[in-house]
Amino acid sequence: MRKVLYILSKLSDDDVDWIAATGRRVQHASGDVLIRQGEPIDSLMFVLDGNVSVQIEGVGQVASLGSGEILGEMSLVDEAPPSATVIVNQPTNVLHIDRDRINAKIESDTAFASRLYRAIAMFLSIRMRSTVQRLGYGKAAVSTDDELDMALLDSVTVAGGRFDRLVKKLLTA
Repeated sequence: MRKVLYILSKLSDDDVDWIAATGRRVQHASGDVLIRQGEPIDSLMFVLDGNVSVQIEGVGQVASLGSGEILGEMSLVDEAPPSATVIVNQPTNVLHIDRDRINAKIESDTAFASRLYRAIAMFLSIRMRSTVQRLGYGKAAVSTDDELDMALLDSVTVAGGRFDRLVKKLLTA
């Protein structure tokens, strides 16, 4: 499941418009490092298209992510340096939202902050439950097969529309 669907399902249309207006679209080349493990990052990133690789020192590649993924959300929440390196695999458009600007928005707009943090918490909770299930420690509330919970279907449909609108706005600008 793409992170963007969880995140955008909780944000408003105005929030998405703010993200589009505030962020800067950057086309990254193959081999560009978006995030380096252990080093602070300065933006929250939305992968608009393309593909990136998530790697952990001493482990290797742990994931391959594409359109609709969000990078840097954990460091936004807890300000700890990233626990993985993210490298671009092919030409990839990424929307970067400067950390200082997003933090200023969070400070000045408590409703936005509430929606954003709830969305991130929901996604991280689902990911943790899925991980626990894959490790064999109990039954998770969500499927590890990326199936949608029927209760989420309506909000995910709205979120998908928001992401499509965001991509079209940014990639045709």
